Amino acid sequence: MSSLSRELVFLILQFLEEEKFKETVHKLEQESSFFFNMKYFEDKVQNGEWDEVERYLSGFTKVDDNRYSMKIFFEIRKQKYLEALDKQDRAKAVEILVKDLKVFCSFNEELYKEITQLLTLENFRENEQLSKYGDAKSARNIMLLELKKLIEANPLFREKLQFPVLKASRLRTLINQSLNWQHQLCKNARPNPDIKTLFVDHNCGPPNGARPPPANSPLMAGLPKAGAFPPLAVHNPFQPAAAPAATALASWMANPNPPAPLAAVPTVPAAALAATPNPALLKRPRTPPTNNPSIDYQSADSDLLLKRARLAGQSTEEVSYAGPSHAQGSYTLDDLPKTVARAINQGSSVMSMDFHPIQQTVLLVGTNVGDIAIWEVGSREKLAQRAFKVWDITECSIPMQAALVKDPAVSVNRVVWSPDGTLLGVAFSKYIVHIHAYTGNGDLRQHLEIESHVGGVNDLAFSHPNKQLCIVTCGDDKMIKVWDAVTGRKQYTFEGHEAPVYSVCPHHKENIQFIFSTAIDGKIKAWLYDMMGSRVDYDAPGQWCTTMAYSADGTRLFSCGTSKEGESFLVEWNESEGAIKRTYSGFRKRSVGVVQFDTTRNRFLAAGDDFQLKFWDMDNTNILTTVETDGGLPASPRLRFNKEGTLLAVTANENNIKILANADGLRLLRALESRSFEAPRVQPEAIVPKAPPVNALTPINVSAGPPINGGGMDRTERGAPAVTMATMNGIDSNSVAESKLRVIDEALDKNKMWKSMEITESSQCRSLRFTDPLPPSKVLRLMYTNSGGALLALGSNAVHKLWKWQRSDRNTNGKASASFPPQLWQPASGILMTNDISETTNPEEAVPCIALSKNDSYVMSASGGKVSLFNMMTFKVMTTFMPPPPAATFLAFHPQDNNIIAIGMEDSTIQIYNVRVDEVKSKLKGHQKRVTGLAFSNTLNVLISSGADAQLCMWGSDSWEKRKSKPIQIPAGRLSSLLADTRVQFHNDQIRFLVVHESQLAIYEAAKFERIRQWLPRDQLSAPISSGTYSCDSQSVFAGFCDGSVGVFEADSLRPRCWISAAAYGPPSDGSSSVYPSVIAAHPTEPNQFALGLTDGGVQVIEPLESEGKWGTGLPAENGGAGLLNSAPVAGNQSSEQAQR
Repeated sequence: MSSLSRELVFLILQFLEEEKFKETVHKLEQESSFFFNMKYFEDKVQNGEWDEVERYLSGFTKVDDNRYSMKIFFEIRKQKYLEALDKQDRAKAVEILVKDLKVFCSFNEELYKEITQLLTLENFRENEQLSKYGDAKSARNIMLLELKKLIEANPLFREKLQFPVLKASRLRTLINQSLNWQHQLCKNARPNPDIKTLFVDHNCGPPNGARPPPANSPLMAGLPKAGAFPPLAVHNPFQPAAAPAATALASWMANPNPPAPLAAVPTVPAAALAATPNPALLKRPRTPPTNNPSIDYQSADSDLLLKRARLAGQSTEEVSYAGPSHAQGSYTLDDLPKTVARAINQGSSVMSMDFHPIQQTVLLVGTNVGDIAIWEVGSREKLAQRAFKVWDITECSIPMQAALVKDPAVSVNRVVWSPDGTLLGVAFSKYIVHIHAYTGNGDLRQHLEIESHVGGVNDLAFSHPNKQLCIVTCGDDKMIKVWDAVTGRKQYTFEGHEAPVYSVCPHHKENIQFIFSTAIDGKIKAWLYDMMGSRVDYDAPGQWCTTMAYSADGTRLFSCGTSKEGESFLVEWNESEGAIKRTYSGFRKRSVGVVQFDTTRNRFLAAGDDFQLKFWDMDNTNILTTVETDGGLPASPRLRFNKEGTLLAVTANENNIKILANADGLRLLRALESRSFEAPRVQPEAIVPKAPPVNALTPINVSAGPPINGGGMDRTERGAPAVTMATMNGIDSNSVAESKLRVIDEALDKNKMWKSMEITESSQCRSLRFTDPLPPSKVLRLMYTNSGGALLALGSNAVHKLWKWQRSDRNTNGKASASFPPQLWQPASGILMTNDISETTNPEEAVPCIALSKNDSYVMSASGGKVSLFNMMTFKVMTTFMPPPPAATFLAFHPQDNNIIAIGMEDSTIQIYNVRVDEVKSKLKGHQKRVTGLAFSNTLNVLISSGADAQLCMWGSDSWEKRKSKPIQIPAGRLSSLLADTRVQFHNDQIRFLVVHESQLAIYEAAKFERIRQWLPRDQLSAPISSGTYSCDSQSVFAGFCDGSVGVFEADSLRPRCWISAAAYGPPSDGSSSVYPSVIAAHPTEPNQFALGLTDGGVQVIEPLESEGKWGTGLPAENGGAGLLNSAPVAGNQSSEQAQR
């Protein structure tokens, strides 16, 4: 059977399972032998359905296939035999012995005789080997453990134990796309054709037979008529048969106005598919988060790659190579933060909390007296605090001024961070919203004051309609409003609720942006950004105060609410049907106050009720566990998880906040607690200047950013992709001046610093070198997959190698770790993923480039030849483009347009290539040598390029004009470095960027295009720099050196924190070896893990000891600690270099 036919079977299996054809699913699994459903097999064994167990197994193996298969069948039949004996059914036992076990006699006659002798015993437990046999249930469970090991080891089951990760209802989506295509070919295309069969191709009849659009579909009026023939890559899903707008969420979400500039495709109700109204669009998970775009490898968008492949006339399946099968990943109760690790006192009653999306231990708090505060919960330090005040009373309306005069008391109703943590929003109980800019280290500045509603502002969230960061608010005036996050201008107003609006939940599915809202009359409504009114109108359980939240991956929708009588409801919604999917039990019959909830890890729900915390597994309606946190909780405590789910903040009595942690959270808190600070960071409010207005906030890529974890802690989860904000202020000249004075101390005490940070032995860190049976080749490019569960290496021989970590009892999440060896993965075909090689270029001398899709399904790569697009599951080439000369040397994807790729070339140009139309849109000229680095800022709207000529260039990413250029400053005595590669990578704040050259590490401020930090190799790290990268949280810089050493630096100051010698991770050297890390990669979610690609072809993962938890230690307080020394300027750094020489 061909590979496409095999994939079709998987699509049918998915369809059958979604349609609940349970027996047929397993029949097809068995007959096709493509997927062995371990869960189904376990259920049948535990139920003792032996005939079905053997029938299912027979589709995959026979008794005499190999020793593993023989052992599997023997264990099953032996268990069946022992159970018959245990029931004293000797006739049945004899039948099993003769018919089933006789086959093993020829292989082990002595064993068969011993089994036969059991018939002579009154109780077979008299046999010494069976003396510990318990009952049938326990024996089956023990046998299952052995069977699973045998099946996993059996080569006949290889590649059959994991179901490919498919988008929901993939087969139905393909049929919809086919119908769209057929409808486009109709000569007399109707705006609303009637699809009655799939047995023949669709064809619209004559024009006089056309039907009018249904009058009860509110979205149809907003759809354009059939336009120009669209590109093949455009597939707008077909709608189910016409139905009222409120019958299901799918009926409005799957039919938005088509996004410009793609041609519109008319929506066609597919009556034959109406059983499940297009859930593919609704249930498709959002892109997993990535916090660390690598210097060398910018992330690609899989949809973009598929479009390119379709243009080349090739068929592709959007299948991820890695991921779970039918079942979710395994979690335990230990994953829940249940240990009280910290207690902080806010001083007034806490009304709302939100953890910073990037800095996992930074907590934003709002109180009942209008105060807000920012806490570092690890060190229990209050970083900033602001009391409520109106910033500009003259801009306030008369009713608002009157309300404040009559009753000046103001409470915070909601606090929330923007998705990238550079802004925070505060909704108050009277009229206004405050937006602050936060640049870290307690620097909190006024940005916007908006009089948003008449009366109280009940909720606030960040959203991104039209690729622009916006603020969504709701209030007592029964309205929902949307505001520009830069200017504060009102963009949308949604009216239709008949009671005060209690909460909002903005979200997106693919390119469809929408808002859920709930009112205190129990109504749930949904709105598209088209001013056409509410799309749904449901009654929330309890019909009073309700919040809604999506799971972190955006695929599951929950709501929690309390009725006026105190009855609480936590439910999951079926978005396809607009109905409640499951209701979770375990609430107190009469809750005191409104119950709040939150979600974490795409698996757990938590709510505060009955003076305790209650946890549920999302797939089980019964309570998983409860935690009382040593007492002291109010009746309905508020709660909030951090993004990783390692910490949980809970409000407690007497204005306290308790921080609960799991094992990972405790390690994180201990690491932060060990840091010392010279002075408190809270600044008197009087000296905080008002931030200057922001000039621009560039659009963001709707599908590119990671979702924000969390949920309806006190309102609702904000399921928005990560976006970033333009800088609010420049470098503080006062702090820079003070830093110049302090940097001398750093130089004088440098020897003391290094002594405590050397790692020279393997026992001082955790490292793991991968086993590799393939021929070694110098590793030139290395990158983690976005999931963090695999490493992809590209060698100088143009061959890719992929190592994957498997889930196990010890490595439950399947993430990369130096404690567990990965497996070199290859498809069943055994082919290697090999780049096209130019006939005129030696592959050893070619400059490679590589980019990975966000869902880890596809990789785009080149090694001096054509750019190739590979399927990561099959290793097959999907398409090739951009043949040399010149050869591609770097790939970077435009953050606001997935169709645009910036390609650095060997001839020193940068080609702006449109994938969809297969056309070079612009050619940028500014370098003298090949381009070696490209990095986009998705807030400053610029592209930074670097080349082998040691030049940096800045280009506008809208008109592609060259704005600035400057050479990097090569230190004296290193002129030979002029032709070395230069890499660039933006910090997570998208304002600063890192420059890596063999002569230096440097930090530049992009807006001013000025260098603000520099570090030059010296002392133990005196060799040339071979590569470098930011850690995933941009708090560290990892750098490899040509003598084999590795340095870990503080990202803000470029101060060395740790030196790792080659002897600490490599084999003993006789001094003649020249092995060193040619490339270094940072883990996408573990800030202290990195991987090395070595010149001898080896790949190594390195982590600090578990007891340490991080690299290096902070400086003693007398050396500056973590204060102003972090801002050491270039001038001070250079002076210390010269003094040292």
